[in-house]
Amino acid sequence: MQAPQASEGWVKLERKNDLGVITFYHKAHNSLPGKLLAALREKIDLAAADPLIRVVLLQSEGDRTFCAGASFDELISIEDFDTGLEFFMGFARVINAIRKCPKFVVGRVQGKTIGGGVGLAAATDYCIATQAAAVKLSELAVGIGPFVVGPAVERKMGKAAMMHLAINASTWQSAGWAKDRGLFQEVFEDSSTMDAWLEDFLQQLSSYSPEAMQALKNAAWEGTEHWDDLLEERAAVSGRLILSEHAKKAIEAFKQKNK
Repeated sequence: MQAPQASEGWVKLERKNDLGVITFYHKAHNSLPGKLLAALREKIDLAAADPLIRVVLLQSEGDRTFCAGASFDELISIEDFDTGLEFFMGFARVINAIRKCPKFVVGRVQGKTIGGGVGLAAATDYCIATQAAAVKLSELAVGIGPFVVGPAVERKMGKAAMMHLAINASTWQSAGWAKDRGLFQEVFEDSSTMDAWLEDFLQQLSSYSPEAMQALKNAAWEGTEHWDDLLEERAAVSGRLILSEHAKKAIEAFKQKNK
């Protein structure tokens, strides 16, 4: 288990009986710099390989923001294509790790989620949220686009809803809106109500046949076998766009506005 460090972000995996709980944290609203993305992928792979884990829960620390997406500090520091490609591949690898995990990955979204965070929620097999869990794909507003997370969001919500989020890049959509379009399967009034329901749900899910759950997951993800290549191609698009002067200025302005 990775020891939490207050000055940095962290990711930890805990096994509670037959449940694997993956929790991530970053002081900047649970944003995801490259190191955290790599750690997140590692923990997902470890949970996938652990024969004692039947179901995986993905959550973030705290009671406000689920995930603020990409780290703006890291984005603005990118100065060449290879660095940009590698950064966006971090999100691609996490999504593909969830896709390939032979166990159901359940998402717990307690608050607002932006950009890559929406992609994480969309990649989970079953995602629940509170009424505070508004969503936004802000990438276009900072000079890029939701290219890497787009396939995961589109798979869950459909192309029309994904494009609605992508084009309305500065507009929050409510948790109810996201539930109506398939991103969230359940929405609760608050975290305590959500967690009470979640405890029973995970216990029930863990009692099902692992073989049946894996077969059902494989069926649900049918047609995504090319995503290793697809998401790398999408990461390359973002890796080029992030180098533009427009993107640099937009990210800096966004940072200043959201201090």
